[in-house]
Amino acid sequence: MLPFYLLTFAGIVQANHPLLPGSCSFETNTCGYTSDADYTSWTLHEDGRFVAVDAPLDDPGVEIGTDAVVETEVTGVLLSPPLEQGEWSCLRLVYQITGSGSLEVLQRTEGRSFDRPLWSSQMPSDSWVISTMDLQNNTEPYRVVIEGKPRRSAGSSVAIFEIHISPGYCLECDFQESHLCGYSNQWNANVNWYVGGGSIQTLDNNVPNDHTYNKRTGHFMYVDSVYAKTFKEVAKLVSPMTTVPMSGCLSFQYQRSEERGNMFSVFARDSLGQYQELWRAGSENQSDWNQMLGEWIPVQVDLKAPYSTQVVFEVAFNSPRGGRIKLDDISFSPEFCSTDTEPTFDPSIANCDFESDFCLYNQDKTTELAWRRVSVKPNIFRNGDHTTGAGSFLLAHSQLSTRSSYVSRLIGPTLPGNLKYCLRFYFSLRGFNQTDQALAVYLQPKLNGSSSQEKIWTQGEKSRGMWMATDVTFQTSQPAKVVFVSTCSSFWDCGSVALDDISVSLGDCELTTVAGMLSSSLPGNCDFETGLCSYTQDKHNDDADWEWKRGPTPTSYTGPRADHTSGLGYYLHMEASSLLAGQTVRLLSRPLRGSRGPLCLRFFYHMYGSGTGQLSVHLDKDGKDVLLWQRSGEQSITWLRATVEYQCENQHQIAFKATRGSSVRSDIAIDDIILEGGPCPAMEVRAPVGTSNEIE
Repeated sequence: MLPFYLLTFAGIVQANHPLLPGSCSFETNTCGYTSDADYTSWTLHEDGRFVAVDAPLDDPGVEIGTDAVVETEVTGVLLSPPLEQGEWSCLRLVYQITGSGSLEVLQRTEGRSFDRPLWSSQMPSDSWVISTMDLQNNTEPYRVVIEGKPRRSAGSSVAIFEIHISPGYCLECDFQESHLCGYSNQWNANVNWYVGGGSIQTLDNNVPNDHTYNKRTGHFMYVDSVYAKTFKEVAKLVSPMTTVPMSGCLSFQYQRSEERGNMFSVFARDSLGQYQELWRAGSENQSDWNQMLGEWIPVQVDLKAPYSTQVVFEVAFNSPRGGRIKLDDISFSPEFCSTDTEPTFDPSIANCDFESDFCLYNQDKTTELAWRRVSVKPNIFRNGDHTTGAGSFLLAHSQLSTRSSYVSRLIGPTLPGNLKYCLRFYFSLRGFNQTDQALAVYLQPKLNGSSSQEKIWTQGEKSRGMWMATDVTFQTSQPAKVVFVSTCSSFWDCGSVALDDISVSLGDCELTTVAGMLSSSLPGNCDFETGLCSYTQDKHNDDADWEWKRGPTPTSYTGPRADHTSGLGYYLHMEASSLLAGQTVRLLSRPLRGSRGPLCLRFFYHMYGSGTGQLSVHLDKDGKDVLLWQRSGEQSITWLRATVEYQCENQHQIAFKATRGSSVRSDIAIDDIILEGGPCPAMEVRAPVGTSNEIE
C-alpha cells in the first residue's frame, strides 16, 4: 500500500462549474466505480481519500526455467458507471504511481469490442500528479476504463485520488480552482507565473478585480518583472497537452501594466517541443494607453493543431522595470474566430495507393517516358504491389529508350504554404549503380514561369529490389507541389523504379510516428516493430514459438527478405528448419470483448518456398476453436494482404496458427495486424492495367 505521508496533498476546492457524472473524490465511497471481476480488485482506502491496486508482497510472479507464462505485473481494471455526455468535456485525473508500474485511461462504448486509449503514463512520483484528457462529444453511452498495472515488486502501487469531469475543453480555465485546470508554470529562478487575487493579497494594496467575477477575491494568473536579473528573462505558463487534435478559436483576457519593457506572446507547442507563434501583444496607441491600464483586453486567435498540442503563454522582460502581465478566462470554440479563416487543410488529397487511378498526380508531358501504372499477378517470379500484394503501383524505366538518358517526373497536387508536412511513401529499386539519381523528391513552388525547385530527399542506398518505406518532413513558405523524379543517366546505369502508397499528413513525421505507436497499442493491432504488442505465444497447444525476425530468414528460397511495414523492420515467422513436418506454432491475441456488430481483421502474410505448409486464423471462445481463414501451399514471393470479417458476441481470442510443410523451405511469416470494429471494406474488382516483372 502507498505510504500515507505521500498521499497528503492540498485538497481541490469545489468547482465553480458543475461537475458531471463520473466525477469522484473517493472520500466515502467509489461513486459507482467498480472493479472488473476478471482482474485484481481496486481497494478503497480505509479512511477514504483514494482507491488503489497494489502488487502482492508475497508473490514475485516470475518463474525461471519453465514454460509457464512469466507475469511481471498485476492488472486492476476500474470501470465507471455508464455515462451519457453529448457535449465535449474534460477529465482531470489526480493519481500517483509508486515504485514501478503504469496507468492507462480508456473510453469504452457499449457494444464495441475495443476501448479507445485516451492517456497513459509509466512515470513514478513521490506525490500526487494531475493529468487531463479531452472527452469528445459522444451520442452513445460509454464508460471510463482505468487500468492500473503495478509491477510485482515490493512497494509498487497505483492510486487514484480524484476523478474530475467538467463541461468544456481542457484548454479552458478561469483559474478559480486550485488545480488551475492542469496549467503549469515552467520554473525560472527569477520570473514566474503566480496565482493572483483571492483572500490573501499577494501583489499590492491595489489588487485588481479578476475578469471572471469582477471581484478582488477572484483569481487570475500574473507574472511580475520585479525580480528579473538579466536581459530578456522569460516566464512560461503551459496548458496541458491536448489528447485530440484542436482547431478553432482560442480566447483569453489580459492586462499589461507597462507599454514597454515586456513582450507577451502565445505559442502552440507540439509533443516534440516545436513552437509556432499564434499571437503577440502589440504596442498599443499612446493616446489610449492610460485608459487601457487596469482594463481587461480581450484576444481571439485562431488555433490550427491537427495533432496533440499545448498552448504556451510566454512573457519576456528586459529589466526589473518591465512591468506586469495578468491573464484570465481562457476559452476555446471549435469555430474559427473569423469567418474568413480558411479551414484546416486536409493533406489526404495527396494520398494515393494507385489501385484504381493516378489520384491527383499527373505526368510531366515534356518527359519522354512516363510513369506507368501496372498490376502484377504475384507468383514466385514477380513482386506484387505494397498495398495488397495483388494490386497496382507505379513503374518507371521499364522499357528501353532510343535515347541514352531520360527523366520521368510525377507531379502531385498543390500544398498550401506556411505548413509543415510529413510525406511517406514506399519505393523499390532494381538495376541502378548510381542510386542517388534513381529516385529523388523535389518541392516545386507554384509560381508563374518559375522553374526553381528544392530537393528534399534522395535515395542513396544500394538497390534492394524490395519495398522500402521512407518519411520526409518538409516545410515551404509558399504553395508548392511534390515532384517524384527518376533519372536514367545512361544505357548502362538505368533500372526500374517502383512507387506505391504515397501519404501526406500535417506536422513533423515524428508526430505521425507517435500516433502510429498509439494505434499499435490497440488490442489486436501490431506491426511487431517493438515486440509482440499484446500477443502471446500459445505454450499449451503448439510445438514451438513464432520467431521475431528482421531481414531475410536463414534458409534460402523461402521466407520474406524484409518486413512489410518499412522494409527495415521486424515481423513474426515460423522457421521451418527447426520443426518437423506437421508441427505448429500458435500466436494468441489478448482476450477481446464480444460485440453485437461485425469485426474486421486485416494482416499481411508471406508463404513462399517449396513444400510450404498451412497458415490459418482461428476464433478461440469458450474452449471451442472456430476456423475463420486458411491458406495452404506456396502463395507468392511477396507479402499478401488477408481480410477476415467475423462476429462474436462473447469474449474470445484470435489465434494465428502456422503448420510446417514437407520441407525446410516452408517458412511462413505474418506482419501488420489490424483489428477494427465494423465491417471490412468491400473488395474492389479491378480490370488488369498491364503487367510487368521489372521489379524482379
